[in-house]
Amino acid sequence: MLQTENIYIFLIILPVVSFLYSSVGHGGASGYLALMALFSFAPESMKPTALLLNLFVAGISFYYYYKEGHFNKKLFISFAMASIPLAFIGGMIEIDASIYKKILAVLLIFAILKMLNVFGKESTSIKDVKLWQGLLVGGIIGFFSGLIGIGGGIILTPIILLLHWGNMKEAAAVSALFIWVNSASGLIGQFSIGVTLEKASFLLVAIALIGGVLGGYYGSKKINNQNLQYILAFVLLIACAKLFFT
Repeated sequence: MLQTENIYIFLIILPVVSFLYSSVGHGGASGYLALMALFSFAPESMKPTALLLNLFVAGISFYYYYKEGHFNKKLFISFAMASIPLAFIGGMIEIDASIYKKILAVLLIFAILKMLNVFGKESTSIKDVKLWQGLLVGGIIGFFSGLIGIGGGIILTPIILLLHWGNMKEAAAVSALFIWVNSASGLIGQFSIGVTLEKASFLLVAIALIGGVLGGYYGSKKINNQNLQYILAFVLLIACAKLFFT
């Protein structure tokens, strides 16, 4: 993994990505996967590495959002009941590398739109999530989270905001824990079929945590990093194009 060409540039960008994602309550897997795709990491190492990074960065992000009182337990449970077992099932499934890249590229579009604040508007009228809605949304996102190696927060947050199920901070806090449980479940699914983690993955964790801690702290309070988000959106767009056409 660390023998990848231009690895030092990757290691410099990695904490910036974790900072931006954790500041909005996300683990950053879609960003890590996009970077790994740009730097031509081996496809078989991308999924477990992204899930591992998610565990630590999303965990830190959740801690800060929870500490500030933004966590809505009822909202989280409504999604997690179905997402956790389906993330495990998704983690057990290995798909063709070309199909994997196309699905990841589609999911990166959600990340790009989130970074451009397309889903950034809150509603003053908050609605309750019906049980069937939580199971359906959580289950679908959970399955693709395990299948691709993301936590699903980049999809869940926009849905919460669009359907007025919570405000911005609540969506971030719920998404952070949602990402954590799905990443853990998906990673266990990977281990169950014999997938192992490279030792270098833990070095990436240490580097990503630098940005994750800072992002979670400032994001749970107040931070304006719009220009950096635009830059990240551009990087994700390049990765998305590479995944589609290679």
